[in-house]
Amino acid sequence: MAGNSLVLPIVLWGRRAPTHCVSSLLLVDGSVIVTGCHDGQICLWDLAPDLQINPRALLFGHTASVTCLSKASASSEKQYIVSASESGEMCLWDVNDGRCIEFTKLACAHTGIQFYQFTVGAQREGRLLCHGHYPEILVVDATSLEVLYSLISKISPDWISSMAIIRSDRTQEDTVVAVSVTGILKVWIITSEVGRMQDTTPVFEEESKPIYCENCQSISFCSFTQRSLLAVCSKYWRVFDAGDYSLLCSVPSENEQAWTGGDFVAADKVIVWTEDGQSFIYKLPASCLPASDSFRRDVGKAAENLNPPLLHSVLERAEKQLLICPPVTRFFCDRREFSSRLLIQGDSSGRLSIWSMPESLEQREGAKGLPTSTSKSLQEAFDRLSPRPAGIIDQLSAAGEPLRVTASVYMPAHGRLACGREDGSVVIVPATQTAIVQLLQGEHTLRRGWPPHRTLRGHRNKVTCLLYPHQVSSRYDQRYLISGGVDFSVIVWDIFSGEMKHIFCVHGGEITQLLVPPENCSARVQHCVCSVASDHSVGLLSLREKKCIMLASRHLFPIQVIKWRPSDDYLVVGCSDGSVYVWQMDTGALDRCVMGITAVEILSACDEAVPAAVDTLSHPAVNLKQAMTRRSLAALKNVAHQKLQTLATNLLASEASDKGNLPKYSHNSLMVQAIKTNLTDPDIHVLFFDVEALIIQLLTEEASRPSAATASPENPQKTPGGADKGGSFLAGKRAAVLFQQVKETIKENIKEHLLDDEDEDEEAVRQRREDGDPEYRSSKSKPLTLLEYNLTMDTAKLFMSCLHAWGLNSVLDELCLDRLGMLKPHCAVSFGLLSRGGHMSLMLPGYNRAAGHGSPREPGGEAPAPEGLGKGTYGVSRAVTTQHLLSVISLANTLMSMTNATFIGEHMKKGAGR
Repeated sequence: MAGNSLVLPIVLWGRRAPTHCVSSLLLVDGSVIVTGCHDGQICLWDLAPDLQINPRALLFGHTASVTCLSKASASSEKQYIVSASESGEMCLWDVNDGRCIEFTKLACAHTGIQFYQFTVGAQREGRLLCHGHYPEILVVDATSLEVLYSLISKISPDWISSMAIIRSDRTQEDTVVAVSVTGILKVWIITSEVGRMQDTTPVFEEESKPIYCENCQSISFCSFTQRSLLAVCSKYWRVFDAGDYSLLCSVPSENEQAWTGGDFVAADKVIVWTEDGQSFIYKLPASCLPASDSFRRDVGKAAENLNPPLLHSVLERAEKQLLICPPVTRFFCDRREFSSRLLIQGDSSGRLSIWSMPESLEQREGAKGLPTSTSKSLQEAFDRLSPRPAGIIDQLSAAGEPLRVTASVYMPAHGRLACGREDGSVVIVPATQTAIVQLLQGEHTLRRGWPPHRTLRGHRNKVTCLLYPHQVSSRYDQRYLISGGVDFSVIVWDIFSGEMKHIFCVHGGEITQLLVPPENCSARVQHCVCSVASDHSVGLLSLREKKCIMLASRHLFPIQVIKWRPSDDYLVVGCSDGSVYVWQMDTGALDRCVMGITAVEILSACDEAVPAAVDTLSHPAVNLKQAMTRRSLAALKNVAHQKLQTLATNLLASEASDKGNLPKYSHNSLMVQAIKTNLTDPDIHVLFFDVEALIIQLLTEEASRPSAATASPENPQKTPGGADKGGSFLAGKRAAVLFQQVKETIKENIKEHLLDDEDEDEEAVRQRREDGDPEYRSSKSKPLTLLEYNLTMDTAKLFMSCLHAWGLNSVLDELCLDRLGMLKPHCAVSFGLLSRGGHMSLMLPGYNRAAGHGSPREPGGEAPAPEGLGKGTYGVSRAVTTQHLLSVISLANTLMSMTNATFIGEHMKKGAGR
């Protein structure tokens, strides 16, 4: 698990499927197709025996385009794959549940990976042979992703463009054949002795021979005859003898199309595909077939005089729409069960097409070609679902297609989600309430415009970014919400009164980013937000002075990164061409503009200058005092949680053992994070439930109620027992002591501060405010009309309703609905799974509709319940089921230990009468 806490994601996808422009393809064990895309996500598709496909999950973890995929284990029990991206990241994934098992980052990018397994004694070990933008082949351990040794060229070392592994049945030696960018064929021999070498001694090539195949796209070994190699270049393809690498035949490309790869379909047939998605099957002449008498008869002849292969048949693309980049085509032949021979193609619209090759590829209907067996895009999979996948605020749009949410920010202190839409409006809604509407059935679904929300109108067109500065740093006023749009403007809103405070129109392009300067900047800059626009300008907009105090606008290329150097009063801007501009924040003058290695050094120096991030709740005593004077329930929760955490940390001294720790959502039981797979996509909303934080908040609120003092004396002892089952760092008696301490502290403080006079509080608030404007006091009471429900209880209700296994036990279901006030989901809830280093797997809507058959992941192969609920989530994978059971049990125990916890809320009943 990432970090120490149990965090469960639930996804609201919305009606539009995420962009998935396929960049690489892999078939795992004939049952799962894996596609990597240019935006860095990986999609898992279930493949049924009748070749029907269904997208199951999307894996997030790479920050750049996925360049290659390879299987990473030979056994069929462990369905592991490895992926590599342009930025040098490598991840090892479990295909069954989308967990990231291991990840690493190298300085070089791989363009191809092949899995290779060898036997050492009784042990079978897996290796990954990687090649890419470096002049060698790296041999990487398939379980730890460590580089073990490398295969190096003595003669003219160069980048390797493609590679094949030849397994020999006759000898113990396996051969690695690779073609370099300049068209030189290199051969390395790997023996089991080489496999044992753990030191870094390199292995040099056995032979090196120019074969004049520049820009070689792919090289493949014929597994049928084990005597020939097919090398495909963009202008021609050639067949070589695998014994001495002599040329057997060569075919130039016709009518200017570029070949992008090929493979052997049978002993005498090859399939070659082009960059526009067409595939051609050729029948090889007798001189290329080891079985025939005329084998090697044409060796040494000029390429023009060779006997040309016959064009056998053509496979056309199913969809004729224009594509933004060439489709990816791969041929998969399963040697074990000779039946499945599939050609799979993925394109830029997220569509997969599959052709099944029949056993006998006889020339039946001329060169008309094979029909596509199946073709399906992500968007089609979304459209076929009923009900359609829900977006977070779909119910607030007028009839018809809901407005797309283009930017969002969550304000945990108020439990509010602000969503900017494509029509320029910003909607502020209670996050738990709107999620309940989208995910669960109940009387709220009948009312239009539920939950109560506020709409801010000011932008003329799409809202591109939102920022709530108070969440990043408490030095900002908690009323202010900042939005940027395509109309070049940045607007400051007062979220309590709903009015527009100020409009900044200083940029000459759409606003792409809004940032908060670090803590240690000058006092003037500390009250600013930083805006970045598409005209390559950066502005510092002062919220206090209501003016732009600096505009840096002479950048020639799009801005990629903004860094701060507060000690020198510098703002450092990195552009996409590698140039770095250093601006003085005080005067707005350009200090210098540098390129090359100096630019890299300046950017890395800024990283060193930033001290460790200081938690905003630095001193508990001060903060508790502030929380009491402000009477802020949220701040109280924060302090309570923080106290509990520090106490627990001191007691148990648990260190975060994980390599890449997730940002701890330490104060909030619910975080809503908007993610985009591509800039053009609408937001996908992920609700992160922190089970531990939720339990602590429930217990803290229980202790905060004045009635808690009169509760039965055994209550405190009972409580930790409840939390103990699911809490990950609270254990046994220590936890009991801990809770006792927390309860005592809170009770004292509540008696001290919360039961005092109203006027005194007004006084404190007025002193705390610098400007003391009268409108502040009036606006202070406004959010409470919307906050008439208990945020923590609502979060628990939403969470329990989603996690309960509906459809397994009808009596229990009735009880949950009637007596406990839980609500039933409309359709299967898309859960997620967080794994190492913040890598995340999110289930796609309709994941439980097995692709045309009872999915193997479902217990006993039963079909899901008619509503598609319950059994579906408990049959996804062991990891997911374990997390769900842990969460349900620990949360249910906590709720049972509380005196008057109920999900039957007053605000729902009141709302009905409205």
